[in-house]
Amino acid sequence: MQDLYRELILDHSRKPRHFGCLEDATHTADGINALCGDRLTLYVQVDDHGLIRRSSFDGSGCAISVASASLMTAAITGLHVTRAASCIDEIAARLTEGAASTGVSPELEKLVALDGVRRYPGRVKCATLAWRTLQAALNNAGTPATTE
Repeated sequence: MQDLYRELILDHSRKPRHFGCLEDATHTADGINALCGDRLTLYVQVDDHGLIRRSSFDGSGCAISVASASLMTAAITGLHVTRAASCIDEIAARLTEGAASTGVSPELEKLVALDGVRRYPGRVKCATLAWRTLQAALNNAGTPATTE
């Protein structure tokens, strides 16, 4: 099973989904992981009903950071912003507290591939960068999200 998850992460890091600038985004934010050098810009298009119609990211980083952003944009597209916000907490709990402490919702099933990252505390920041950036975008923070 770990090999399958490793392959999923490698696939998303080599061929990220939803990669590139989204010109008609309603929410954007930058994210920086100073420890690893990961940088990304997240673009989210939210409609008048609060549904995330489209999302994408641009930037560069390690395989875990890119894969996490790719998996995240695929997972949040189609969700209501309140559900996407609760996913941020769910992923943070999975990566810090462990899978045994929290279940997985259907829209986040593929993100189980990142569970092994929690064994490497320095890499948790790589995996959570996209999610912290999503939080900044949805909150219209105006300042870059960081992993510090």
